[in-house]
Amino acid sequence: MSTPAEYYKSLPPVSKVYGVACLLTTTAYYLQLYSPWTITLSYELVFKRFQVWRLVTNFFFLGPFSFSFAFRLLIIARYGVSLERGPFDKRTADYVWMLIFGALSLLVMAVVPYLWSRFMGASLVFMIVYVWGREFPNAQINFYGLVSFKGFYLPWIYLTVDLLLGNPLKPDILGMVAGHLYYFLTVLHPLAGGKNILKTPLWVYPFPFVSSA
Repeated sequence: MSTPAEYYKSLPPVSKVYGVACLLTTTAYYLQLYSPWTITLSYELVFKRFQVWRLVTNFFFLGPFSFSFAFRLLIIARYGVSLERGPFDKRTADYVWMLIFGALSLLVMAVVPYLWSRFMGASLVFMIVYVWGREFPNAQINFYGLVSFKGFYLPWIYLTVDLLLGNPLKPDILGMVAGHLYYFLTVLHPLAGGKNILKTPLWVYPFPFVSSA
């Protein structure tokens, strides 16, 4: 059995960076090192006071320490890692681009007041769930020993769980929309004979943890 340190070292770079960043953001919040208001998504402050960091930082706060926070972090550790080691193996730049595209899509949707949220990290995490379900549609999932189902239905199962727990469904639905848009443009549309208009741009490759492999 591997130690926590060995497990951490074995994680692929993108999931590791994003998961640790989310964990540190919430930890710093509990240590009162910052006010959550300083990292929320506010288009008024972005455009009027040029606080452009809000377009990025809002994706790293998954909420205070709670069951929901642990659940989202587990999704990154399980399904994000699975994507990075599976369909995106040796395609780190493409995985980074998937997350960037998802974040950009969510920011565009958030322009609509009803779809706006202070923090959109939960939606980005749910995008990972949706893409995983499309990449592994026939994988057999055992949901905590209660029920078994195919991977294609994973997003819908998680959506149902949030419904039963009384959690807001908007972040999940927005994540599914962003995930479907990405999957349609990169997989379904090209398979139907269309052109892949969502190729990973060259400026993604110089990222410190990105390999061009």
